[in-house]
Amino acid sequence: MEKILAKHDLVGGYCNSLTTYSRYLTREVNIGDIALGGQNPIRIQSMTTTDTMDTLGTVAQTIRMVESGCEYVRITAPSIKEAENLANIKKELRLRGYHVPLIADIHFTPNAAEMAARIVEKVRVNPGNYADKKKFENIEYTQDAYNAELDRIYKKFIPLVKICKEYGTAMRIGTNHGSLSDRIMSHYGDTPRGMVESAMEFIRMCEDQQYYNLVISMKASNTQVMVQAYRLLVETMAKEGMNYPLHLGVTEAGDGEDGRIKSAVGIGTLLEDGLGDTIRVSLTEDPEFEAPVAKALADRYSKRISELGVKSFESPAKFPTPNSELPTYSPYEYNRRVTAPVQHIGGHHHPVVMIDVSKENLKDPYFLSAVGYNYSAGLDKYNLADQACDLAYLGDNLPSFSFPGNLKQVYNYATWLKLKDRNNCHPLCSFEEFSKAEIKDEVLNFVEVDAQTFQHLNIPTFQPNVVLILKTSSTHGMAEQRAFFVALQAQNSQVPVIIKRTYQDVDADHLMLYAATDLGALLTDGFGDGVWIDAEGQSLSLINSTSFGILQATRTRISKTEYISCPSCGRTLFDLQETTQLIRSRTDHLKGIKIGIMGCIVNGPGEMADADYGYVGTGPDKITLYRGKEVVKKNVTTAYALDELIDIIKGDGNWVEKV
Repeated sequence: MEKILAKHDLVGGYCNSLTTYSRYLTREVNIGDIALGGQNPIRIQSMTTTDTMDTLGTVAQTIRMVESGCEYVRITAPSIKEAENLANIKKELRLRGYHVPLIADIHFTPNAAEMAARIVEKVRVNPGNYADKKKFENIEYTQDAYNAELDRIYKKFIPLVKICKEYGTAMRIGTNHGSLSDRIMSHYGDTPRGMVESAMEFIRMCEDQQYYNLVISMKASNTQVMVQAYRLLVETMAKEGMNYPLHLGVTEAGDGEDGRIKSAVGIGTLLEDGLGDTIRVSLTEDPEFEAPVAKALADRYSKRISELGVKSFESPAKFPTPNSELPTYSPYEYNRRVTAPVQHIGGHHHPVVMIDVSKENLKDPYFLSAVGYNYSAGLDKYNLADQACDLAYLGDNLPSFSFPGNLKQVYNYATWLKLKDRNNCHPLCSFEEFSKAEIKDEVLNFVEVDAQTFQHLNIPTFQPNVVLILKTSSTHGMAEQRAFFVALQAQNSQVPVIIKRTYQDVDADHLMLYAATDLGALLTDGFGDGVWIDAEGQSLSLINSTSFGILQATRTRISKTEYISCPSCGRTLFDLQETTQLIRSRTDHLKGIKIGIMGCIVNGPGEMADADYGYVGTGPDKITLYRGKEVVKKNVTTAYALDELIDIIKGDGNWVEKV
């Protein structure tokens, strides 16, 4: 059997190295005249939102996407008529001088896929609904029944494989967390392992036909599930001698800042480990706004290769095993590192947010509104927002007003020593300062250590009232910090740690993406009891909102409503952007509630299975409302659908009035 592997067979592990940047080598797949995988750059793609039967509209949008940076363009083909019209779209693009490879997006309809495979450069199929069944039923499958279903699927799927081989068409086997078949669910449940097995079954069918022109994806709206699934996929493929390229994406990420942060957390975590050959950032916005975000993420790793001069292949990573009864670090499941709480930091407490306010006007309490503390001069009191930071670093500067009681003040050690009133004030020391200090805070001491030099520390000697500030500004600082956490586990240390990341000369948009990647990757692995984004020149409000956005995206601290909204496509049955904003305007005060907003039945209820409530387009001017996976009301007229959704939330006792 033809296989293009690395220099030696892989025996496990999901990446080349846990401590240095090393891109995982995959086989090269040709998609039109733009190759993917291997030593090629990370490719950028997106998906049209127009009606596929609107040839000129789709062509115009495709051109805008190409001009914004897309190297591949995906177009939905829900039926054979749309699949046939891909030929007209392709012809019109070629006449205008655009040779961008086109990808047909297929769900439920094998005949449309078989038609499209003769026209475009790549087809995407979803194993959960291409020839399989998804009825949200709890069906028990015996092994014989399971195998019989696989035989049935094989017979339906193989005609497409043969057409792709004949026409030189590539294929993406794209598993979605929310559209696993009943058959897969019966054996593996709604899990990352189930996602992997769903794809592997189709990969094995392709290999049985000696067809290897494959790209694989494991998409989910939950970033933890998504990251775990991709890692399990790579490990599973490696054990079976496969190294197919990966398409990365967080599905239904949402819009605006939330969508960008969530995408960066999921995609960036995997890019940090050298995984990923093409990326699509799914935003509830026009598709031409997606490519620049994806490109910003991808470019960071092109620069990293040139800066670090690292190899593109090493031995698979080996995961250290701590010598203790503490949970072993596993990249395949979420377990928060066990720590002993110091005040409200660590233990079972949610991660804290720390912000440097030392350069602000400390004579004016109003600046604290940017970090969630709104000062009322008339009442001489503070009102806390849902996103109010927990710790304020003041360095050597003293405020001329009283800080809110909920906000702990952190001073450099020498300045802290001089304070007459140390109530709610705590010192920040270097490791050397702390080791030599005769006077220490009896309540809470912050000790700053550099991730590059942690090997010299004797971690277990720290006192019970110490919280570490783990800092780095290194190019590949996330891996350095991860190594520190693994070392803590190996030493049986339960000291809480706040992750500090310093950025220089980074604009606001890139700061948001970089911080979400670097801090989000560690939080996704269960590491970190707090975050500190250090970015001189950036506004406090940006740093604060980004910090809380990262915690929300990693689901380690919920501070606002979460919207699981799809990016729209030709299947969408209403204006998704307008509807999302309308729903947001009336529900964005419901802290901790997850609302799925889906344009069609393909993405909902499947991909919003993680949501508490769902709003799904099911026909022209018709919306179906869900509670979790349960249909509550069918075919509600659009004009009344939001009111009906709010009534359902109220009926469940989950509604609060806006203040």
